[in-house]
Amino acid sequence: MKTLFILRHAKSSWDNANLADFDRPLNKRGLETAPLVGETIRKNKFQVDSIICSPAKRAEQTAVLVKETARIEADIRFDDRIYEASPHQLLEIASELDDEIESAMFVGHNPGLEGLLKMLTQKVEAMPTAALAVVDLKIESWKEIHIDCCNLRTVIRPKD
Repeated sequence: MKTLFILRHAKSSWDNANLADFDRPLNKRGLETAPLVGETIRKNKFQVDSIICSPAKRAEQTAVLVKETARIEADIRFDDRIYEASPHQLLEIASELDDEIESAMFVGHNPGLEGLLKMLTQKVEAMPTAALAVVDLKIESWKEIHIDCCNLRTVIRPKD
């Protein structure tokens, strides 16, 4: 069995209208919330073997803060395909993971992440900023990942 952690980036800033969407950083609330997600991961003893992140600034900052706070030893790997990815693109990225990885975390954006969660679990769950979904996959190899192959263990939202 594999585990997929689906993490939407924390709240980003819209203060600088001259910045491209890709370059928007976290705002004050995002900088406070991302470490709380890391603490939740650590307290729940969630094991994360790999972090695959959108290269967008807000996603990168979220991944770094969560990794540090959760004390995750895995490196962060950036994948350009995660930025603006469709659920099907995210499914393809997951299917390419090395089978030695038992648990992976995607750090990215909506609507792709919500769509992926629905595709995998057949459940509609809101993924506001800094939400973390934990999905148990009934597969032995990432190549086997497919629609409706999973159980939603939990969704942790910052405001819950």
